[in-house]
Amino acid sequence: MNKTKIRATEQPIAVDIEGLSARLSCGRATARKIGEQAGAKIVIGRRVLYSIEKVKKYLLYLEE
Repeated sequence: MNKTKIRATEQPIAVDIEGLSARLSCGRATARKIGEQAGAKIVIGRRVLYSIEKVKKYLLYLEE
């Protein structure tokens, strides 16, 4: 299986669990929990991505 290339983008639409945990400044388990509670989980085959926009909306909702 080929390794996924890391591409630098300024504003990605979706990120993997490592990118999400880096953006949230928390661990992988916490980032996964937030992503699933936000309904941001996107599954494509075996790859799991999380929608940045949905996570942002969810965090703003929690802030209120």
